[in-house]
Amino acid sequence: MKKNNTEEIKKLKKLTQLIKKLRAPDGCPWDQKQKNTDIGKYILEEAYEVVDSIDKEDPQALKEELGDLLFQILFLTEISAEANSFYLGDVMDGIYEKMIRRHPHVFGDIKVNSVQEVKENWQKIKKQEGKNKNNEHNLFSSIPRALPALKRAQKITSTASTYGFDWEDTQGILEKLKEEIQEFDEAVKTGSINKIEEELGDILLTIVNLSRFLSVDAETALSKTTEKFLRRFSFITAKLSSLGISPVEATMTQMDTLWNEAKKKDLK
Repeated sequence: MKKNNTEEIKKLKKLTQLIKKLRAPDGCPWDQKQKNTDIGKYILEEAYEVVDSIDKEDPQALKEELGDLLFQILFLTEISAEANSFYLGDVMDGIYEKMIRRHPHVFGDIKVNSVQEVKENWQKIKKQEGKNKNNEHNLFSSIPRALPALKRAQKITSTASTYGFDWEDTQGILEKLKEEIQEFDEAVKTGSINKIEEELGDILLTIVNLSRFLSVDAETALSKTTEKFLRRFSFITAKLSSLGISPVEATMTQMDTLWNEAKKKDLK
């Protein structure tokens, strides 16, 4: 059943009042003690759970996880309101104005012919906003350090590419990858953990660049492959269990055979 805007506004107000009650002197001792840094951790966790429910294509789980995320956002806003830093209205005004500003092809007279042009305009406007905030000395200041490493690396290299610091073609990145793998091999021979870590990091960053260059999200690609590994390994353990064998007791040959069987099932 479709809800009207007035009803939703009332429910938003009801939720914000609940948070105020939790934070009040006669509210919950735990909620009263929460700080920005505490809620920041919860927001990150809830955001991951939202994405997980999306991947599982579970509407009920998504509804619940979005509620959890919304609660944390409103809770964090309330903490800032108590300190007179900003209020919920300021948050909504800010994002409203930003979306108007970054969609000139919808709310202005800019013409676009493709999704790619929309993305390019978005980056140009974002870059200009950064200049207006005097952040030109740090081009990456808007990229959160709390992002997963792959996601952060892809955003940083993508930003660098808008300033012309990028590969000319895929072949160049592949040649660089070969070079980094050779340097990693040499580092392994030295036995130096620090050197191995450094060279492995170089390999990962090069792969992130390759992913970005091919318009593939590295974080998503790795997540999907990890899920594939879990699916196949679960198949192995289930098969072994049906034979009365635990994974610890199984030989590598047995597990390899079952892995290949699981792989064939994936391809069907």
